[in-house]
Amino acid sequence: MTDTILLAVILIPCLIVAIVFHEVAHGWVALMLGDPTAQERRRLSLNPLRHVDPVGTLLVPGFLAVVGGPIFGWAKPVPVIKQRLDNPRFGMMAVAAAGPATNFILAVVGAVLLGFALPTGAGMTVTDTGMSLIAGMDGEVAPFASGMFYFILINVFLAVFNLLPIPPFDGSHIVEGAMPRRWVHHFEKLRPFGMLLFFGLVALTWFAPGLGVLENTIGPPVAWTLDHYLFLADWIAGV
Repeated sequence: MTDTILLAVILIPCLIVAIVFHEVAHGWVALMLGDPTAQERRRLSLNPLRHVDPVGTLLVPGFLAVVGGPIFGWAKPVPVIKQRLDNPRFGMMAVAAAGPATNFILAVVGAVLLGFALPTGAGMTVTDTGMSLIAGMDGEVAPFASGMFYFILINVFLAVFNLLPIPPFDGSHIVEGAMPRRWVHHFEKLRPFGMLLFFGLVALTWFAPGLGVLENTIGPPVAWTLDHYLFLADWIAGV
């Protein structure tokens, strides 16, 4: 139980930072492209209290960490009004891409810090599920190094997951902006069912882990991306 609580203590701050920066990035890019809505509503702040959803950012990921479930969460979405953007079509694509791009950048920062924090003789391996082992010659893992690994993993997972073309995730806005205009109204009809599909995926992951829903969908790209960040950390550790 102590190890589980310690894991939650590590994961929740990492998740809050990843989510807050993700949301603020949406708002800043929207502001640069003509929509000041987020600024008007005081959401261009890194103060987590402005973005935290008590259920999605704290209770849900905390509970999942304690019971050993798949860790995910959400914040209050930063408001963006498409019609206020200078170019609504391409503006929404850029605003949507800003969140995952920020998470990939945060993962770079985490990889650099992990490289400096790795214990002497540490080794890292990545599995198909995106998990890794970090251990020194004595089998101990420095808490900061462990925290940086999970920080990288959370940011990579959040970025890849949000790039899924499922409404209302960021990937759906990118796909909608890139598709021919005659298809958009058909795609918009799927929006009301997006969250149902999302919670269906979560339910399958939780109640039918043997199906390997996450492992067979976003698992491979998460593991591939994570492997490259850990390679960067390894390289820095060896410099």
